[in-house]
Amino acid sequence: MKIPCFGVEEWLNVWENDAIYDIAGSSIASFTLDEIIAIGHKSKEEFFEELLKKKMNYGWIEGSPEFKKEVSKIYKNVLPDQILQTNGATGANLLAIYALIEPGDHVISLHPTYQQLYDIPRSMGADVDFWEINEENNWLPDLDELRKMIRPDTKMICINNANNPTGTVMEEVFLKELVEIARSCGAYILSDEVYKPLEEDLEIPAIVDLYEKGISTNSLSKTYSVPGVRVGWVAANAEVTDIFRKYRDYTMICDGVFDDYLATYTLANKEAVLKRNRKLVEENLSIVKEWVANEPRVSLVFPKHVSTSFIKLDIPMEIEEFCIKLLKDKGVLLVPGNRFDVPGHARLGYCAHTDVLKNGLKALSEYLRQFD
Repeated sequence: MKIPCFGVEEWLNVWENDAIYDIAGSSIASFTLDEIIAIGHKSKEEFFEELLKKKMNYGWIEGSPEFKKEVSKIYKNVLPDQILQTNGATGANLLAIYALIEPGDHVISLHPTYQQLYDIPRSMGADVDFWEINEENNWLPDLDELRKMIRPDTKMICINNANNPTGTVMEEVFLKELVEIARSCGAYILSDEVYKPLEEDLEIPAIVDLYEKGISTNSLSKTYSVPGVRVGWVAANAEVTDIFRKYRDYTMICDGVFDDYLATYTLANKEAVLKRNRKLVEENLSIVKEWVANEPRVSLVFPKHVSTSFIKLDIPMEIEEFCIKLLKDKGVLLVPGNRFDVPGHARLGYCAHTDVLKNGLKALSEYLRQFD
């Protein structure tokens, strides 16, 4: 099996530790362990008293009953038994593709998006077509284009909602049309949903709640600000979940006992987590909007209160070369858009801690003045 290098991860592996102002990431500013404990209803003593009693065995293979119950509350039509714990959303996406895709299958993937969603199916011998997002259409894809691409034998449509790197959201009306297109040929829809929009009065349904063959993946890494716990999950109908169980035995045994405990604690206090993160996203996005308005070399299709955005840079330089020089000269880390097959752009993770964002944007503007 041959597979290309993972463009974004390869970039971050090389350059992330050199950053003074890391505004490349796509998580909402990560919690410290102290902050996670404090956001719940236990004292530090109570938290660690429970944790220290945990037996260091394999724990619950599919995730503890408490974890699965908390995850099921995120959905409208999903029972705890339809939840399987994974190693992050990356593990969930891999599991779904590994279990369902065979050589010769037809897969349609949003593009650009998280590279897993198209390069893993291709590595397995699938025939993968790209459903392109369009900057002119606020980074949304065209449903009529999808109708032309769909085939009677299309096995799966892969989406990322909200989109990485652009932060664009497919809303409910759009998703329902997508479901009807998939239903016309019986295709699965695999939806990576790690970026929950945090706008007030904007509720985006999970694909598993809209479609009998919808598969939702998610994790604690982005919206819930705990990427270090490395816990995710996949939610699907009961029949598909049973298929996943068989394949999951070949990809992992379980997440760690401590990881499950911390993930469950975070989800049990998710309303407090989301309240903190809504405030941070709103404040940071307003900072970015003001910065873009005053920065003549940058334009942006603004994201929907999710933690990633995709700026367009008016510079006479290849984007990866620019990002390397920016990092070396100013300590500012972005992800160059060529890592998403979109030159001239860069991923701006604006949901870093606010002081990091402000200082990073100031340094970026200073660096851009050389081109005036």
